[in-house]
Order: sequence, then C-alpha cells, then structure tokens
Amino acid sequence: MSRTIKGTVVSNKMTNTVVVEVERKLQHPIYKKYIKITKNIKADTNGMTVEMGQVVLLKETKPMSRGKHHKVVEIVKEEGK
Repeated sequence: MSRTIKGTVVSNKMTNTVVVEVERKLQHPIYKKYIKITKNIKADTNGMTVEMGQVVLLKETKPMSRGKHHKVVEIVKEEGK
C-alpha cells in the first residue's frame, strides 16, 4: 500500500514535474513544543495542468528519476477558492 500526502504546489516550471511543499507538525521529545517541518517533494503531473498555489494529493510510486518518487493523483483545492 502506498502513502498519500497532501501539499501545496510551489513551482511548476519543469515539464511534467511540480514541486510540492508538504508541512507536518512534530512534537519535540523533551520540550513537548510542536515544531513545523516543511519538505519540498518533486512529483510527476500525469499530464494534468497544475498551477502554483493549488493543494494537491500525492501518491508514492517507484522512482521515476533521481529525485522524483511521487505522482499527483488529484487537485484538492484550487488557488483562491
């Protein structure tokens, strides 16, 4: 079973690839304060037209290139809507 991740598109300048920023919250083991961790993930677009600012759902796949291991499954939320 492959994982699904939700994130925001921050770059669509490459062909068939977008960069998605994924944010998660982690509790510090000693201080118990929540820390925001962001990570940029490269994802294949499957021929979809994805714009910057859209919230998308990613699915983990086998590696397509050195840094691309995810595919865009669907667009969850349009920009400004």
